[in-house]
Amino acid sequence: MTTLGIEDYTALRRQSAGTVLTPADHGYDAARTVWNGGVDRYPALIAQAGGPADVATALEFARQHGLAVSVKGGGHNMRGDAVCDDGLVIDLSALRAITVNATARTIHCGGGCTWAEVDAAGQQVGLAVPGGTVSDTGVGGLTLGGGVGWLTARHGLTVDNLLSAEVVTADGVARHASADEHPDLFWALRGGGGNFGVVTRFEFRAHPVGPIVQLGLFFWPIEQGTGALRFIRDTVVALPPGMGAMIAGLNAPPAPFVPPEVQQTPGYALVVAGFDGPEQHAGVVAEVRSGPPAAFELVSPIPYVELQKLIDPGSPRGMLSYEKALYVDTLSDEVLDVIAEYQPQKSAPLSITPIFPLRDTYTTVPDDATAFGGTRAPKFAVNVATMAPDPELYATDRAWVRRFWTALAPHASSTGGYVNFMADYDEDRVRAAYGATKFDRLSRIKAGYDPDNVFRPGANIRPAVDA
Repeated sequence: MTTLGIEDYTALRRQSAGTVLTPADHGYDAARTVWNGGVDRYPALIAQAGGPADVATALEFARQHGLAVSVKGGGHNMRGDAVCDDGLVIDLSALRAITVNATARTIHCGGGCTWAEVDAAGQQVGLAVPGGTVSDTGVGGLTLGGGVGWLTARHGLTVDNLLSAEVVTADGVARHASADEHPDLFWALRGGGGNFGVVTRFEFRAHPVGPIVQLGLFFWPIEQGTGALRFIRDTVVALPPGMGAMIAGLNAPPAPFVPPEVQQTPGYALVVAGFDGPEQHAGVVAEVRSGPPAAFELVSPIPYVELQKLIDPGSPRGMLSYEKALYVDTLSDEVLDVIAEYQPQKSAPLSITPIFPLRDTYTTVPDDATAFGGTRAPKFAVNVATMAPDPELYATDRAWVRRFWTALAPHASSTGGYVNFMADYDEDRVRAAYGATKFDRLSRIKAGYDPDNVFRPGANIRPAVDA
C-alpha cells in the first residue's frame, strides 16, 4: 500500500475546501463502500470535493505522489470502478445542488446527485430528464455511459439530452463542454464513460412528464416458457410509439399485490409505462389481457417518481453482483429459446435478466452524433445479472450468467454490449462495444485531454499513441 506521511495529507487538507479521509479516519469505511457488496477496496485517500477547485487539487496531488485515480459519484457501477486500491478516490457526494428552470426546461445538477434527487426536483414543476431504472444510481456514471431507462423510447438516451458539462480534465483545468465549447470533449462525454475527466456539473434538457403516469406489470410462471416470451415479444413490438417497456426474467417480488403462493416464484415479467394518458394505456392493457393469462398483474396510475423506484427493491445495496450483456437486433424465436432454457437455471432469488427495447426516439439520433456504444438501429439490450447474498450462491450464479451469455452470443448483433452493463472489461470488449470507428475517435480525443491515461478505471480507452 502507498505510504503517505502525515505532512502529505495534511497539505492536501489545507488546500481543500472539502474533506480528506485516510484509512484512520472516521467515515473512511462508509466513503469507500459502493453498491456492489463484492467490491472491498482500500484507497490510500478519499478526497470529498467541495467543487472543481478541490478536484483539480486532488488530481495534482495524485500526480505528485504517483497515485491511481478513481471517481465516485453514486458508486452504483457493477464493477465498483468508483474506488481503487492504494490510490486516490475523488468523491463527488457533496456536489448535490440541483437547479430547475421551468421556463427553459433545463435541469442543472451536481456530479454527486442520484437520479432520485433529480427526479424529485424536476417533478416539482412536472419535468423529467431521461434517466435509468434504479433511483439511487448516480447521475454521472449513468450519463457518461449512455443512459437507458423508461423514457428512452419517448425522449432518447440520457446523453441525447445532455446540453453541457462542467468537467475537470487530467491537467486540472476546469472546462465547459458543449456543442459550442470543446465540442470534441462534449461528444466524447456523451457515452465515452469516465475516460475524459471529472464532471462536476451537468446541464440537461428536461421534458414534460407526469406527475402521474400509467403502469402495467404482468407476470407469467416460468413453466410457460417460450409461449409467454413470444407473446411478450409480440406485445412489445406492437406498443404505441414512446411507451416505456421492460421484459424481465425474475422471481416474483414479495409484494402485497402478488398472491402469496406466487411470491418468490420464478417467471417472466412485462412492464409497460404509459405517458400519454389512461385511454392509450387501457388499450395496451386490454391487448395483454387477451393473451395467455398472467399469474398476477398490477395496473394502476403511479407517480413518475415511484415508477423510477419500481425495481429498487430488487436491486439492494450490498449484494454480491455480476453481469454480462449484449445487443440483439430482434428477440427471434431462437433467442427466446435460449432464454427459456437458461432462465430457469438461476439459483439466487434476485438474479435477473432485464431486457430493454431500444426503439422510437432512440433510433432518430444519428449513429455518430454521440459516443454512445451502439448503433441507433432498433434493437434490444439483453442483460444477465446475479445479485446474491453470500459467496457460494454468488459463485453459482456468476457461472450461470457466463453460460447464459455464451449461449446468447451467437445471436448477438454486438457482444460488446452497453458499457454501463459491463462487469468484465478488456480492450477488445470495449472496442467491440463502441465499434472501431468510434473507439479510434475516442482514443484520439483521449490523447488530447488525458495523454497519461489518468482516468483508466472502468471501460478504459487508452490514448492514441500517434495523436
